[in-house]
Amino acid sequence: MNKDTEIYQNPLIERYSSKEMLYIFSSDFKYTTWRKLWIALAESQKELGLNISADQINEMKDYVDHIDYSVVRKKEQEIRHDVMAHVFAYGIQCPKARPIIHLGATSAYVGDNTDLIQMKEALTLTRNKLIMVMKLLSDFSLKHAHIPTLGYTHFQPAQLTTVGKRSSLWLNDLLMDFENIEHQLERIKFRGVKGTTGTQASFLDLFNNNHEKVESLDKKVSKRMGFSLRIPVTGQTYSRKIDYEVISSLSGIAQSLHKISNDIRLLQHLKEIEEPFEKNQVGSSAMAYKRNPMRSERIASLARFVINLNQNTAMTQSAQWFERTLDDSANKRLTIPEAFLAIDAILDISLNVFDGLVVYDKIIDRNIQKELPFMITENIIMRAVQNGGDRQELHEKIRQHSMEASRIIKEDGGENDLLNRILEDPIFDLSKAEIEDLLDSKKYIGRAPEQVKTFINEYVDPILKKYSNIEYEVSNLKV
Repeated sequence: MNKDTEIYQNPLIERYSSKEMLYIFSSDFKYTTWRKLWIALAESQKELGLNISADQINEMKDYVDHIDYSVVRKKEQEIRHDVMAHVFAYGIQCPKARPIIHLGATSAYVGDNTDLIQMKEALTLTRNKLIMVMKLLSDFSLKHAHIPTLGYTHFQPAQLTTVGKRSSLWLNDLLMDFENIEHQLERIKFRGVKGTTGTQASFLDLFNNNHEKVESLDKKVSKRMGFSLRIPVTGQTYSRKIDYEVISSLSGIAQSLHKISNDIRLLQHLKEIEEPFEKNQVGSSAMAYKRNPMRSERIASLARFVINLNQNTAMTQSAQWFERTLDDSANKRLTIPEAFLAIDAILDISLNVFDGLVVYDKIIDRNIQKELPFMITENIIMRAVQNGGDRQELHEKIRQHSMEASRIIKEDGGENDLLNRILEDPIFDLSKAEIEDLLDSKKYIGRAPEQVKTFINEYVDPILKKYSNIEYEVSNLKV
């Protein structure tokens, strides 16, 4: 019997998230980062004059990727402390370095700094995938910038827009999300070397009350770990407001893609636009003809999960006491990784959807023609006035004809005969050619095509050019 089937498997791991994001939050990434942090601390302490040898540091480097998890687990069961269990296991492998591993540091030195490193890496991967989604939507918007479609307000037919203009609205939301992610990456700071309650007292003692060396230690370690910015003051932990701000940026992406997936699902119901549907895909176990928008539905489902996780980080930040409490720890272990794993899955599914989004031009035009007679009534009045008609009389007549045409559609299930009524009414004095000229849907899309081109040229293209080296194989996505 396969024992894996007897225990709960997290769907984010088993079904949805990419191997790249899973690795960032894996035990190997986390605990090798702990060891890299201990090496960075020892190297910096040595440079600043502490009695640490090159042999000790080299020994630590030799075992950075060779963690004996069995030793760690056994020791943690005994002492109930994960960081000290790892210090113990590292010390067994590195007997020369054992006396100086974790020297002067508190558990938050490895724990919090690793959290920040993981979030920085995960934000970078998220940004890169978001850019690829934006690229696909940019191409789609430009390709369909001139195709008229019904606009909807309150999901009731409104003035015409274009397929590309609507998708540019989606793209604009994602542009805002990109800017938020970039902002987080630009401002994310390292906790650094702050000591037990953030006062650096232990390090001040190690360096014989030399404040300059303690400050230099903080800078050196931060630089070694790839951070140019340091949190200026901390308690034992960095402020959990950082977690809230980072996850808020992920919530923004989830909100945008939830809205977009809703629009796609509604458009698929109208048979105007359809997400990819594979040759052998089954839409329903009972109704074999169905083509359900299951990818868009999955985006919406996972997006709600991310949006709700943001509330979790807000509550955790607000509940912290003084320099630290431990009621954040178990919560963070779940919330931060799962928010990133879920947004990673959402972006992968979105890449798949936008890479194969299908537009049915003829259905779109048919839907327009059903509603266009009502929408051009003002234009008909203006044309009839130019031919000598009285606007007030024309307005009342067209109101009466519109009400009757609407009644036939709704009550009798008939076709929209408004234009025939107008043609047959001598008060309008319009020819069939004049009416047909007014039925050109491209006359009613305003500046939609130009807006799309200007928006993408000025706001989106500079980003796509800046990150033109980013590639991701859409066909390999786990969707």
